[in-house]
Amino acid sequence: MLEIIPVPAFKDNYIWLLHQHGHAVVVDPGDAQPVLETLSALGLQLNAILVTHHHMDHIGGVEELIHATPARAFAPEKEQYPFPHQPVVAGDRLDFAEPALSLSVLEVPGHTLGHVAYCGSGMLFCGDTLFGAGCGRLFEGTPEQMYTSLQQLTELPADTKVYCAHEYTEHNLEFALSLEPGHVALLARQQATSALRAKGLPSLPSSLALELATNPFLRCHEPGVIAASGSATPDPVNVFTAIREMRNHF
Repeated sequence: MLEIIPVPAFKDNYIWLLHQHGHAVVVDPGDAQPVLETLSALGLQLNAILVTHHHMDHIGGVEELIHATPARAFAPEKEQYPFPHQPVVAGDRLDFAEPALSLSVLEVPGHTLGHVAYCGSGMLFCGDTLFGAGCGRLFEGTPEQMYTSLQQLTELPADTKVYCAHEYTEHNLEFALSLEPGHVALLARQQATSALRAKGLPSLPSSLALELATNPFLRCHEPGVIAASGSATPDPVNVFTAIREMRNHF
């Protein structure tokens, strides 16, 4: 069985490490040291590095890992990187023998213009596009781009496990409840998330089904979110734009 573990980094990053039979793949290693320590502790060989976008808290450790291990890096074609890598675009399929893993590439611009996600075998590694009960800030893309990217993710199977790159779920749920204070599913998720975090456990992975039920950025068509947004029209992109701006200041 493929095992997936979060390697904490910085204040709230998760570097996802996938391993099986002594071989590993890592996603968005912003810091090499905790990855190298985990590889050593578990006796793993790193074979591949998957990058979702160019921000330093996602790529800061890539160069060191390339030099310290046999790993090859894969990164979005539409962005520039200072390390050797294989560019990936929408529709590419990455097949690894060790660990046994097959992932498809999705282009999900919004947080950055070249941002990609990797999905397959019931897993989604979405970087800073989709978060637990939230979504990424629009540093480079437009609200329309991010909304379209999120809608693309909603087309994946509902039981897809969502591996986000940051532990933002608690604060995102506070924001979601500020929009819909009595929402039963949100209240239940807040209670479950608080229990996990109190034990020092990650709130992730989430599931697409849970995000569809509780993430306001995937529910811009719902009357409660529309009303809370203050949007002059119920157009989902306008609603998304409004609540993303609200979240920026929450």
